[in-house]
Amino acid sequence: MSHDGTASLGLSGIEIDLGPGEPKRVWHYAGLHASEPVRPNAIDVLLTSRDEPGASLFVQGHDFAARLREFAPHLSYRSVRGRRLGQFLLLATMLAVLILVGFAAGWSPIKSVAKTLPENWRQRLGNAARESMTAPHKQCVDADGVTALTHLTERLAKNAPPGTAFNVRVYDWDLMNAFAVPGGQIVLTKGLLEKAETADEVAGVLGHEMGHGIELHPETAILRGIGLATAVQVMLGGGAGGGLANVGLMLAQLGYSRDAERQADQRALELLKEAGIAPKGLGNFFVRVMKMEAQDPSGGNSDAFTWLHTHPPVTERVALVRRQTDYPATPALDVQSWQELKAICKTTAAPEKTEDDG
Repeated sequence: MSHDGTASLGLSGIEIDLGPGEPKRVWHYAGLHASEPVRPNAIDVLLTSRDEPGASLFVQGHDFAARLREFAPHLSYRSVRGRRLGQFLLLATMLAVLILVGFAAGWSPIKSVAKTLPENWRQRLGNAARESMTAPHKQCVDADGVTALTHLTERLAKNAPPGTAFNVRVYDWDLMNAFAVPGGQIVLTKGLLEKAETADEVAGVLGHEMGHGIELHPETAILRGIGLATAVQVMLGGGAGGGLANVGLMLAQLGYSRDAERQADQRALELLKEAGIAPKGLGNFFVRVMKMEAQDPSGGNSDAFTWLHTHPPVTERVALVRRQTDYPATPALDVQSWQELKAICKTTAAPEKTEDDG
């Protein structure tokens, strides 16, 4: 219920007199709280107090409000603004520290978004990237070669994190390349298979690209490069037409950071070990490719060496492989399956186009 009365500013607090029959009250200044900061031009105040929880006091009059600011300066606008600013700065500092700690621990906000993407969205995004990156090359579909590739893929992927699946394709493309796109999709080229001398080398390269897929590096790179809104357009059925036709090219140009490449290398070594495939094939592949690069008339800047350009120094990677302890290993593929994989492009088909299910 509301009561009329008088309020005056005493030495220790507001003295409240509600008339005969009601005890006089004192709301101490230190326990006062104003619904709004008391500004210099205030003509009334609405107060509550720790001395009488649940009650409120409304006093009209500019003089009362002005004098109240003197007795209880913490109610003034300047004081409230200062406290709020201090709280904001404290929260901002704490947030900045948390972000820095997160980055130091490898946390990425964009990667966190990538992890929340539904699988069918990731597949649409991957389809758009793969189709734009491989056009107009034909897909290699020789049955024996596909069987060998499937066997190698399953051998490496069986120890990937639960729920991780890979779809590996080979394209009739002379460029020596391999890349991962969203949705666990991986592309190998005929040029890379021709340059490789053993199945273990291909297994190392494939394991590296699987590492990118496990760490969601393709999704993260695309979200960072084209923005979430454009990516959502693809994932909701926008297809790869129009402004999205070059999404794959953009992914190739963005590349990955050296840290991301090192993460993929580490994942590759883990997959190789769990699959019982020796890691030295990957090191041998890079040593030989570097020799080829040194003999290249363009100084290693030709498209033949695209796959190496964003990776850590080969000497560093070879040293990483050589530091691995020996473990029981068998060839990634038997002799016949390896030859069948290298011949996978003797039968080709028009690039597979994914249907947009809207």
